Amino acid sequence: MTDTRQFGDLATQLIVESRRSTLTDTLLKYNDNLVRSIIREQRDLEKMTETSQNVTPAMLIYQTTIVRNKRCLLAYHKHRLDRLRDMYWTAGGALPHILSNQDIRSKLSPHEVDFLRQYSTSVMDYRAGFSNELDITASITHPPKDLHVLVHVIRDCGIIQTELGTIDFQKGQRFMVRRADIEHLIVQGYLEEV
Repeated sequence: MTDTRQFGDLATQLIVESRRSTLTDTLLKYNDNLVRSIIREQRDLEKMTETSQNVTPAMLIYQTTIVRNKRCLLAYHKHRLDRLRDMYWTAGGALPHILSNQDIRSKLSPHEVDFLRQYSTSVMDYRAGFSNELDITASITHPPKDLHVLVHVIRDCGIIQTELGTIDFQKGQRFMVRRADIEHLIVQGYLEEV
């Protein structure tokens, strides 16, 4: 520990970073160095408390700092996981769409990528039980007005299997299709509603 820094300052920096992410509505790069520094501080503080034989005011400060650092680490990681869940649902449950974006991918830790993959697997397993009746990945903020929708193809997305057969979506074409069959393509930006 340096003499100029107080216990818990690193955890405060982590919370400030989390707050900045919320205020700017962006996902900042995972701060691995700061998280590791806080964990090192935790270990140093735990060693200090273990070596002390008597209960002193200093030990109370160490214990309070340990608890506060843990809470700050948990709050930082919960905030990031909440942001990742929000991104997943905003993308309509399209995990490849999120992970193929290099700007987003560069901001994630390997553990966060694993979390997204496991979360997507859990959602797909849950969804499989009633996928014929309801698409839980569809947007609920703007309910559909019609069962069928006229779409314009913005980017080639290849041949898609729909309830009524296969459709080859090529850039520049227009189709009248069942909304439930292509909702995920609209969310991913391949199709645009006309």
